[in-house]
Amino acid sequence: MTDVLKCPKCSMENVYFDGTSNVCPDCFYEWSGDETANNTVVKDSNGTELQDGDAVTVIKDLKVKGSSMVIKRGTKVKSIRLTDNPDEVDCKIDGSSIVLKTCFLKK
Repeated sequence: MTDVLKCPKCSMENVYFDGTSNVCPDCFYEWSGDETANNTVVKDSNGTELQDGDAVTVIKDLKVKGSSMVIKRGTKVKSIRLTDNPDEVDCKIDGSSIVLKTCFLKK
């Protein structure tokens, strides 16, 4: 059984090989055969590249699921850790480990 190739940018499975590179017709992303999903760049809400250990600021009040905790707008988060998902980062806020979406962060 063959593995289904997924687009590194949008994770859709509708990918084809055009003879020189792989093409995703859903997001129009093209990449060579040796590029994998681990080469994706993690970006904040403004498009700035994020890396492990960066400090970011929350741009919107966020309710934490399963808790009565609210992360207020303007909260500074130090030492973020990147995850396998380019849309999420791992961090600690008030001693609690939390996963935040990058669309609610700015560097």
